[in-house]
Amino acid sequence: MTTTSLTPPASRQAVSPKPRKRRARRDWRGWAFVAPFMVVFAAMIIAPVLYAIYLSLFREQLIGGNVFAGLGNYIAVFQDPKFWESLGRVSIFLVVQVPIMLVLSLVAALALDSARLHGAGFFRIALFLPYAVPGVVAALIWGFIYGDQFGLTASVNQLFGTDLAPLSGSWILGSIGNIVTWEFMGYNMLIFYAALRVIPGELYEAAEIDGAGAFRQIWSIKVPAVRGAIVIATIFSIIGSFQLFNEPNLLKQIAPNAISSYFTPNMYAYNLSFAGQQFNYAATVAIVMGVFTAVIAYVVQLRGSRKEVR
Repeated sequence: MTTTSLTPPASRQAVSPKPRKRRARRDWRGWAFVAPFMVVFAAMIIAPVLYAIYLSLFREQLIGGNVFAGLGNYIAVFQDPKFWESLGRVSIFLVVQVPIMLVLSLVAALALDSARLHGAGFFRIALFLPYAVPGVVAALIWGFIYGDQFGLTASVNQLFGTDLAPLSGSWILGSIGNIVTWEFMGYNMLIFYAALRVIPGELYEAAEIDGAGAFRQIWSIKVPAVRGAIVIATIFSIIGSFQLFNEPNLLKQIAPNAISSYFTPNMYAYNLSFAGQQFNYAATVAIVMGVFTAVIAYVVQLRGSRKEVR
């Protein structure tokens, strides 16, 4: 008796469908955490920038009111001698003041990190303390020191018979540079010092075994290790130089002959807007300076990152 198998052939077996992979549901909880910041960022940064761009495309006229000007304001800015004079002034300020400030900050950070400086904690606080002083207060303090009619400089002139005039036209840019260096040297020093503190101690031990002295260790270990911090501090300093406003704007009250209304691009835009009621042209100056500053900072960052890769 033959028996037949009840199992159907493989070809006839029903092929069970493969289970569909469920798409992972997007988790929006991260966006919920950053939503407050994004709202503030959009309201305080993006919206004013967009509004400034909008203003820069119009021009106020006696007849016709606010009319569309296209790129006319931008062409006028690039043909404005006052704008180029103010830009050249802050460029000189940048080229001279920033390297001096960063070198002094690096030397101070190396001295604090050397473990050979007595009272390192005191000097660290003393160097950083000027950064805690508001910029307006710092400008007023130094304005009194620089005053050749009423301040410390006037007392020195009377005592020694000198004729020092830090607020004169030939000295005013250097005097402002001294204030900015005093304010931000401690801030940059702290950036460099933090970078020095994370250098592995094994590098110093290996250098000592190889017979490297203190200066050789600084040049071959410490300076290359803080190169990234130097790039960051340089970018911050470049941005701060092109945004120079508080110090000359406050010192203008006691040195009106040395500081003009267009001493810096920011002062120029401020006075165009609030003193001259030229809001459209002031917005154009601000936009041009913002783009110019961003390009310079990006080039410095790009060159610094390339050197780090090498």
